[in-house]
Amino acid sequence: MTEASIKQHDPLWDIIVAEAHQASSEEPLLTDFFRTSILNWSDLESALSYSLAHQLASPAIEVNKLTEVIAEALQADPSIGQSIRSDIRASFERDAACDRHLTPILYYKGFQALQLQRVAHWLWLQGRKTLALFFQNQVSETFAVDIHPGAQMGSGIMLDHATGLVIGETAVIGDNVSILHSVTLGGSGCKGGNRHPRVGNGVMISAGAKILGNINIGNGVKIGAGSLVLEDVPHHVTVAGVPAKIVGKPREDSPALEMDQSLPAEKADEGSGGSR
Repeated sequence: MTEASIKQHDPLWDIIVAEAHQASSEEPLLTDFFRTSILNWSDLESALSYSLAHQLASPAIEVNKLTEVIAEALQADPSIGQSIRSDIRASFERDAACDRHLTPILYYKGFQALQLQRVAHWLWLQGRKTLALFFQNQVSETFAVDIHPGAQMGSGIMLDHATGLVIGETAVIGDNVSILHSVTLGGSGCKGGNRHPRVGNGVMISAGAKILGNINIGNGVKIGAGSLVLEDVPHHVTVAGVPAKIVGKPREDSPALEMDQSLPAEKADEGSGGSR
């Protein structure tokens, strides 16, 4: 789908506008907020550029300049807009607390931080690394979410709560991944090159998990809360503990979509102490 066709008819944007009208009628005190954030704009890209710029504004760069940079990235790379829409649907479908599609746009710092990283990544690829790193720093200060602009993020990602999330420069995240708060995808050693994890599709990484080094996490993996993962993980297994061990297999093909954080009881005793 081209950018032009998205703007001519975008069913998701139609839903978001309708939700904004409804929310405004429910809480008149926020009428101006919904108008300036959603209802004054003709498409999702414009509304998000405005909202994200206001979140990131600082004495260093004024809001209008930030809005222009974000809008430039979204216009130059339509795949960012497609990923944004997938991320909105991911929050709506996987987070029981997300009862409207506009909720992540307006209120979820994990979603907001992720979209700003997508812009920073575009800047990084354009050779504008100084500005990309500025974005990273401002996002970290504003949202307590630190994702390097060099990291490659797939589509349909949900960053649930996201506080304390750290993702390093050479990390690669697949599609339809769910990551909870206080997760680290970190490097190991001080040498350059690939030094961060590569995470497959459909993976769920539970709160507090630490995944370190140049390792591969297979498709459909579930990583238990508080786990320390230091080695490759094959497809479609559940790992937990410190260090993480295989403790079973997820009941679903894509644990990220179901968000079931329980561990298989019949396998729990086989893991380390952190698997309980």
